[in-house]
Amino acid sequence: MSVEAWAIFALFWMVFVTTPGPNAVNCISNGMSLPLPKAMIGVLAILTQASAFLILSALGVTALIATSPTGFLVAKLIGAGFLIWLGIRGWMNASRPVPATERPARHVYLHALAIATINPKSVAGYLAAFSQFVQPEVPIWQQMGVIMPTALVITTLSYTGFTLLGAIMGRAAMGAVFNIRVRRVMAGCFIIYGLLLGTSSTPATRG
Repeated sequence: MSVEAWAIFALFWMVFVTTPGPNAVNCISNGMSLPLPKAMIGVLAILTQASAFLILSALGVTALIATSPTGFLVAKLIGAGFLIWLGIRGWMNASRPVPATERPARHVYLHALAIATINPKSVAGYLAAFSQFVQPEVPIWQQMGVIMPTALVITTLSYTGFTLLGAIMGRAAMGAVFNIRVRRVMAGCFIIYGLLLGTSSTPATRG
């Protein structure tokens, strides 16, 4: 991969992971409600998903899913339903205190991993990355030696930033009313993302 191609890919990935989505909302929520070390477990889960999807993309699995109407529809509906459920539950629980000890590390990790994995936006994003930036004439694993570290570093910086933002917002909350409002905004975002995913179309591949 040339320096120019790498720069274009890095810019694409930066936009992809910094655009607010379900992962960002979850990181902000974790930062607000959990001690920072435990909240960062959510970032680790996202990196786990990113590593797996990068490898699967290299093997062509995500391209197969994206070009299968049935497979994409199932993933889309599962992801949309899960996010809407999270949003409704978050809205209903917004007025309740959220003690840091309420969520063990394993739950934080699995919860973040589920959100990252079932989000059909990930399929579209990873497919776009590989259909636009991978060069067919160059061995795929040679290119992965550049693509994977770049993607994981940018992903780490982005979602760590969202988690820190949540932690700052949590410390700045002036009373329960403000905290309830912020939590309901986050819950509303989950519902909106779920509805958008549920009505999204199958990503198109490049011919």
